[in-house]
Order: sequence, then C-alpha cells, then structure tokens
Amino acid sequence: MRVLITGITGFVGSHLADYLLNNEDVEVCGIVRWRSQKENIEHLEGKIKLFECNIKDMTSVHKVINTVKPERIFHLAAQSFVPASWSAPAETLSTNIIGELNIFESVKQMGFDSVIHIAGSSEEYGFVKPDEVPITEENPLRPLSPYGVSKVAQDLLGYQYFKSYGMKIIRTRAFNHTGPRRGEVFVCSNFAKQIAEIEKGKKNPVMLVGNLEAQRDFTDVRDIVKAYWLSTERCKPGEVYNICSGEPRTIQSILDTLLSFTDVKVEVKQDTERIRPSDVFVLAGDSSKFREKTDWKPEIPFDQTLRDTLSYWRERV
Repeated sequence: MRVLITGITGFVGSHLADYLLNNEDVEVCGIVRWRSQKENIEHLEGKIKLFECNIKDMTSVHKVINTVKPERIFHLAAQSFVPASWSAPAETLSTNIIGELNIFESVKQMGFDSVIHIAGSSEEYGFVKPDEVPITEENPLRPLSPYGVSKVAQDLLGYQYFKSYGMKIIRTRAFNHTGPRRGEVFVCSNFAKQIAEIEKGKKNPVMLVGNLEAQRDFTDVRDIVKAYWLSTERCKPGEVYNICSGEPRTIQSILDTLLSFTDVKVEVKQDTERIRPSDVFVLAGDSSKFREKTDWKPEIPFDQTLRDTLSYWRERV
C-alpha cells in the first residue's frame, strides 16, 4: 500500500512515518517544502520517498499525487501554531485551506479512490460553555483564533467533498498532543527546553510562562498517530471523530511535573507576550465515538511523555 504524508518532516508527520514503517506493510512517501528542516526524519533516510512540493501550488500538488498514486493520504501539512495565526492570519488561512483544497482537487480530477485523513483540531470548538464539557463532536464550533477558523474550514471542506463527490474523507479533531520533536514554541516543549537550558547554564534560572490556568486535554503524539492510522482503517468517510485522552490538565500542573524532574531551582515569571488575545479556558474532549469504532485508547502515561520531551531537549541544548 502506498501512503502519502503531507508535512512528513514535522512533529506529527515524522512520528506517523515511524509508526507506519514499524507496524504496517506500506510504502511511505512524503511531501516536503524546499526549505523544510529534515532533522525529524534523518533516521528514516532510505526508508521513505520524498517529493518537493508547495501545497499552495495546485500544479505542484497535482504532479506529486499523480506520481505517487497514493491509496491513503494523511494531510498534516499546516501552519499549526495558534499565536502565529494572529500575526500571520492570511498565511495561516491560505496554507491550511488552499493547501487542502489542492489535494482534494488533485485526487478528484485524477479519479483516484484514495482514503484521505484530515487532521482537524480541538481549536475548532473554541469558546466552550461550562455545561458543554466534555466536548462531543456535536458541540457548536466557535473558533477563537484564525488558526481555529482555518481548521473549521478544512473540516467542512472535507465534509463538502465527501457529500458532493463521494470522496473517502475521514475527519478527526485531535485535542492537544505533545512529545519528543515538538517545536519549541509549543508549551510542553517550551518549558522542557527552558529547563534544559537552565540546567546547562545557558539561561538564567527564570521560567517564562503564559496562562497557567488554562486546561488542556493532552495525549502523547505516538498514541495520536496510531489513532490516525486506525481512523483510515475503521472509521466511516464523511464522519468526524474526536481523538483525546479525556483528562484535562492545567498548564500549571504540566510545569510542576516537568520541574519535578530537575534539581534546578527556578523563578516562574509570566511573559505578557505569551498571553493570547482570546484564549480557550478549558478543552476537554469526549472520544467515545472514536473509541467504539476503533478500540483505541491512549497507552503512554503523560508523565512518561513529559520525561521523554525533557530528554529530547536535554540532548539538543
């Protein structure tokens, strides 16, 4: 089976490639930008096929899909950092929406019967009322960032192409996920990197933080990518599925856990630049629909996820 992963050099894409090569009988192909950093997939050299492509360019996308003729597509390429979507809203919308549209149009025009997985986000739910937690797939979508809006558009575009053209599109809404290789701008990685820098004497013993009261539903990325594969194996095209642990945690508790893994003493200081213009106070999901379809459940304890993330940054600082 030929599988195409857009965004294969990224955090989730690289872990998905690892999972597929270790667990499934597949030929893994990936889309990369000419300027993509490849450190996340260096260990996969010779095991995967890479194709240079800008997903915003229809001709480029069309050429890659026609060459690969993928039986499954995991569309992970995106501008995925929520704060950046306020400073670069047009880039976020064009990359995330037009990029996906080009994939759909290429598959449709060539008449391929590919199963396409769309990696949606809990940020689509946005403003959630207290009586709406835990969040089910039927909850209203009230996105609070340009990124959230872009993911709603991706989600609904997937539904529209399923209904209009009968395309095999699986929509998932993953809640927060983290682990080794996560970019340093994301909260768990950012805290871990700061600790590693303080341990090595490369940074003053001051931890810069944002909103520590926010609650998020975290899952290890290695559990998430297994869920993505299972979604293409067992879920119904056109349907949408939450993927999450169902256990909300405060950002404060994540900071406390990471600090418990080190002997350094730090001062915690709020950085106003890390406070979002509008924030979601609590994101806690209900993934029972997905679990009933796939028998999936998170297997990696969150403490282990954080330990592995800190180890990753200790090796790189």
